[in-house]
Amino acid sequence: MLVVDLGQSGSRIRWQGKEIHSNRGKLHGENVIDSLRAIFQELEPMNAKVVALSSTGFNGVITAPEPFGVLCKEFFGAERVAIIDDGLAGFIGALHGHDGVALTIGGGVVSVGGRDGKFAHRDGLGSTFGDEGGGFWLGKLGITKALGIRQGRGDDHKLLTLLEENIAAFDALTVKNATESVTLAINSAQHVLDAADAGSTAAIEIREEGARLLGQTVIATWLGTGGSKDEAPEIAIKGGPAKNAAYVASIQKTIVKTLPKAKFITARGDNLDGATWIAENMLHDAAPLLRWASN
Repeated sequence: MLVVDLGQSGSRIRWQGKEIHSNRGKLHGENVIDSLRAIFQELEPMNAKVVALSSTGFNGVITAPEPFGVLCKEFFGAERVAIIDDGLAGFIGALHGHDGVALTIGGGVVSVGGRDGKFAHRDGLGSTFGDEGGGFWLGKLGITKALGIRQGRGDDHKLLTLLEENIAAFDALTVKNATESVTLAINSAQHVLDAADAGSTAAIEIREEGARLLGQTVIATWLGTGGSKDEAPEIAIKGGPAKNAAYVASIQKTIVKTLPKAKFITARGDNLDGATWIAENMLHDAAPLLRWASN
């Protein structure tokens, strides 16, 4: 089996016990098929009868699996292809079937919950109208605030100093609102969280607002499964920005106000683990989060 995890900031491929990392992810505004084709073209020849694709960009709804089957047959000779929303793969990988919610924070945000076999999907709406609290959201607000301070619209000069390299990268952009600017925002997220840790008032405000929004996303996900506020769901928070302890603590603080019995756990596995399990055990469609294509 060949397993792929496509994100906004990169991708990973697992095949024959090896894991391959690529900096090529889904570019802003790019079709998922085009992203995968670009990644597959970089790989050495591989053959696999079954391919599992965990991918960002579906927004919780997979509508047409057939093109993915054709693509994987072309590159790998695949006979069956599981097309999986990355939120579902993340949920299965993190919770291993336990009732609860897996919140994945990368360049974007996706939250999937499960309870007694019923799933709920929240956010994953893309950077223009969603992904609140994610890497793009954090980096964009941080750079925006720092640029305003440079123009005299604000006085948190600590933020301007701490984001000096990010601002220089912004200045170097020939086009300020193209794909490169989205990448810059995502790559700046950790610097904004670091600035909050260093005491920047503006960065702290961004961090706390992001945490509030993400906490609401988790709560909405759990309630969307039919869960109640009195239950004790397991909740895993993972992804790049989740490596910042203060950010995670603030998200958890928001969650327990509504779900006081929530059990916060370390993710038991990742999207590759989840996609592998799904391809081996969920052999039929679980629309709209999972669809199969056969060749």
